[in-house]
Amino acid sequence: MNFGGMRSMWIVAMFDLPVDTPGARRDYAKFRKGLLQDGFSMMQYSVYIRHCANEDNAKVHFFRVKAILPPDGEVRLIGFTDLQFGKMEIFLGRRRKAPVAAPAQVEMF
Repeated sequence: MNFGGMRSMWIVAMFDLPVDTPGARRDYAKFRKGLLQDGFSMMQYSVYIRHCANEDNAKVHFFRVKAILPPDGEVRLIGFTDLQFGKMEIFLGRRRKAPVAAPAQVEMF
């Protein structure tokens, strides 16, 4: 990772981890908790972000994430400068309304 200079940056962690067994769910929860403890915030499901003061600070957090990788699944880390991160475009669709709940069933004796 070389972003040149001492600019502040963002780290994005994206992951796809199995949750099909109790052990896999524990590994997922442990990894997610580790990200949160290291200052990451959830951006979307399975996408977490963290701001870093500079490239050296970002390297520290890259190594911390590598140290808590679960045994299965896929984790991707990418770093962006503030300028690059600020160019992100966000597109929002319409907000979905909650479906109408089915009426309570009446029992007849």
